[in-house]
Amino acid sequence: MGPTASGKTDLAMALCDQLPCDIISVDSAMIYRGMDIGTAKPSAEELARAPHRLIDICDPADTYSAADFRRDALVEMDRISRAGRIPLLVGGTMMYFKALLHGMSGLPSASPQLRKALEAEAERLGWSALHEELEARDPVAAKLIHPNNRQRLLRALEVIRLTGKSISAFWEADTSQQSQQDASREGIEDYTYYTQWQADETSSLPYTVTQLAMAPPERGVLHDRIQKRFLKMLELGFLDEVRALMARGDLHPELPSMRCVGYRQALNYLSGSDDYDAFVSKGVAATRQLAKRQLTWLRKWSDLNWLDSEDGFIVEAALKTVRDHTTFNTQ
Repeated sequence: MGPTASGKTDLAMALCDQLPCDIISVDSAMIYRGMDIGTAKPSAEELARAPHRLIDICDPADTYSAADFRRDALVEMDRISRAGRIPLLVGGTMMYFKALLHGMSGLPSASPQLRKALEAEAERLGWSALHEELEARDPVAAKLIHPNNRQRLLRALEVIRLTGKSISAFWEADTSQQSQQDASREGIEDYTYYTQWQADETSSLPYTVTQLAMAPPERGVLHDRIQKRFLKMLELGFLDEVRALMARGDLHPELPSMRCVGYRQALNYLSGSDDYDAFVSKGVAATRQLAKRQLTWLRKWSDLNWLDSEDGFIVEAALKTVRDHTTFNTQ
């Protein structure tokens, strides 16, 4: 685990050179096809050297929940383990890690029919009317969900109408979701899919887990890496990638894929809302904020083994941690 631009992919691939590992991506943006540059997806050469599972599995018009990830990750982990190899989960989507480790709550599955009905109400009455309904029926959730965050607003009302219970009641019933509420209070828009969790059994992960987290000791180092990587993305054609997505005609800013950091800012620029300099500044700032939020999650995480991403011997340090925590033959 680790914040964006901390070097997780490089370390994972180095571990694959030393251990019989197969990588599973834990990234809510890399799941989307056609979103390669802006998500810092591994290159074709890197994927040939160390294939990553659970990337390029969704169309950008689709939604993919933490429950979906848990289901798919467990399938891949089973396949890897049965082959006598080590599942190596790599990424920065903390809600995915949380869902995998601790299971899911009993929120109802999404209802396409009800969602369409709610959207029709919003068109007829206005989105503010839907938020007023949420304030009346679930004031806790209404305080956490901005009126303009249509996806989360729809989900909260959907849960109420499907179950007769507020979504905040589900949060309170499952103390393991406390970090989700904390995330909302901090304005973590990147984790909006937490309200899309589908019904699933609550169970702990049936594996012994070694958790590694990496980050540089100085925030300034990470900020510099983020800026350099964002500028490199632009050189590689990030804006052309977003133009191609816009040209499809079926993608809009409220989709989870289009709300990914960088893509939101690029859409604003290409639609004329921002000039180029503002776009770059906002893109870098948003990525730094994402990294800050990821680190906030990790500082509250239990059983972490921290690694210094600037350590020239980080691979050796990671290998020592693995050897100290497992009976698997890592020689």
